[in-house]
Amino acid sequence: MLEVAADPRHLGARIGFLSILHTWGQNLRLHPHLHCVIPAGGFDQDFSRWVHPKYAFFLPVKVLSRVFRGKYLALLQKALRQRRIDCPSALVRALLKDDWVVYAKPAFGDPVRVLRYLGRYTHRVAISNQRLLSFDGHRVRFRWKDYAHGNKQRAMTLTASEFLRRFCQHVLPRGFVRIRHFGYLANARRAALIALARQQLGCQPPISSLHANSSLASWRCPRCGANMNIGPNLTAQQLAFRCPDTS
Repeated sequence: MLEVAADPRHLGARIGFLSILHTWGQNLRLHPHLHCVIPAGGFDQDFSRWVHPKYAFFLPVKVLSRVFRGKYLALLQKALRQRRIDCPSALVRALLKDDWVVYAKPAFGDPVRVLRYLGRYTHRVAISNQRLLSFDGHRVRFRWKDYAHGNKQRAMTLTASEFLRRFCQHVLPRGFVRIRHFGYLANARRAALIALARQQLGCQPPISSLHANSSLASWRCPRCGANMNIGPNLTAQQLAFRCPDTS
């Protein structure tokens, strides 16, 4: 994506974006895919001005599809040559023939709504307690949304071992990073470049936007109904110190 955006034929800009790995579907089966959030535009080559998109939506999705297919299959073939995976060569040839699809759409709301949407994948596990219906010692029953048939709510019953097998597919390996930042949103220069982008776009940092919405009903405790206050960001060490093990 960075290469396509840097091409003067498409945008000619240095862009930034973040990607979030999402591995599960509503039925807990393995469904790995990425959600990417991309600011509309980027810096020119010497960071002197902000470049706005030339298209209705940011970058041409057909070009993105071809580039993504090429890079993905190149890495797949490399892994095959190094015998790191076992995959039929006929499958690779079939993937080369098919057109791939990049699904892209404009933002669906203000920054707070975007953050809440992404929070479903960054700070939650594959299934929440609210979806669990029953457990009789042998079988687990839970609610799931059938997207293939009009988003209908259905109930599924699995043996305990199958439920655990599906759930454990979504436990990431130790040290694996679920959220990654690219371009000018990478950690090294993110703060300075975001400030520069705001300056070039003539907008101020949204200091009070999150706090102004913190008293909405959606920020109330689902159990007692009291307001939920946003606390400080804590490191793992600080969190362990504040919440000692009392078992």
